[in-house]
Amino acid sequence: QVQMVESGGGLVQAGGSLRLSCAASGRTDSTYFTGWFRQAPGKEREFVAARRNSDNTKYYGTSVKGRFSISGDNAKNTMYLQMNSLKPEDTAVYYCAAGAGVVPTSSYDYRYWGQGTQVTVSS
Repeated sequence: QVQMVESGGGLVQAGGSLRLSCAASGRTDSTYFTGWFRQAPGKEREFVAARRNSDNTKYYGTSVKGRFSISGDNAKNTMYLQMNSLKPEDTAVYYCAAGAGVVPTSSYDYRYWGQGTQVTVSS
């Protein structure tokens, strides 16, 4: 089992920045990818960013590319999502996840999920 706990959400004005953190514990060596997804009210869960733990290869969703940056510290089992130039449409609950699947952009390939942290961007 792997436990994931997010932190760092909050309210920010458009154009501002936030950094989310995700602490993992348990059998983290059983996962290949760690990633971030988000879900806004009435919308499907959306891929945001992911990294392959072994070589730090990174993947980004189209809507956040160039504004968000994923990073991680394997020694601390912690992952981060730096979010810059935030827009009101970035408002959502953000989830971190870990899994051993083959498609890092698909939520179906992630087995372990955090409880989510709310990010609200005001215009």
